[in-house]
Amino acid sequence: MATLKEGDKAPDFTAKDQNGKTVSLADYKGKNVILYFYPKDDTPGCTAESCNFRDNYQSLLSKGFEVIGVSTDDEKSHKKFETKYSLPFTLIADNDKHIVEAYGVWVEKNMYGKQYMGTARTTFIIDGNGVISHLISKVDTKDSSKQVLDLIQ
Repeated sequence: MATLKEGDKAPDFTAKDQNGKTVSLADYKGKNVILYFYPKDDTPGCTAESCNFRDNYQSLLSKGFEVIGVSTDDEKSHKKFETKYSLPFTLIADNDKHIVEAYGVWVEKNMYGKQYMGTARTTFIIDGNGVISHLISKVDTKDSSKQVLDLIQ
């Protein structure tokens, strides 16, 4: 499992989005990307985080950022999530867990004393050269875009 840090090259990936379209990180070369990993579509924290990015999407775009969400849910689940909450950005389906593993966010979690593997909610800010400029591991789901904007001011 990768342990990425600021200054590292962001691992490239190719996967399907919520529309079944193949998307690669390389498609965003020259653009700043907010790549956020979240555990599951349509759960309270993930919905709050995604809707916060939605509500601030125009200001993020105006600062030159693209937003991409990644979870291990499938395309159909992402499409339902996107439609239900009018999410204006790409959601990547990482069913085979290649992306979460490459980014080091597929981790052992503990809930109610039960251990299981899951996605650690993490946001990577990647510059136009594909380098991780910032990493947010303590994501505030209700204010995720403000966390990003505060870092890039």
